[in-house]
Amino acid sequence: MSKAAAWWAVVAAFVLALSSPMVADARTVRSSSAKAEFKRQHPCQRTGQPRGACPGYIIDHVIPLCAGGPDTPANMQWQTAQDAKAKDREERRQCLK
Repeated sequence: MSKAAAWWAVVAAFVLALSSPMVADARTVRSSSAKAEFKRQHPCQRTGQPRGACPGYIIDHVIPLCAGGPDTPANMQWQTAQDAKAKDREERRQCLK
């Protein structure tokens, strides 16, 4: 396959992906700027820092993206890693219906 044909195949796959109905899941690309803004507004509960890792915590979407929740700081919360695993299991069941 030529470079031009390979490039057009990538473009076609991208256009197809954009036109297909999407269900957000763990592989969905999230806004890094929204996450950074959330951290500025709500520093880590463990370290008190608005940047960097927050050991034992993750940033969770209150209304899951797969249920139409926005990827904005207003829809984010700190959640313990343990609580996040339980919530993620339930969200996967609900979003796959």
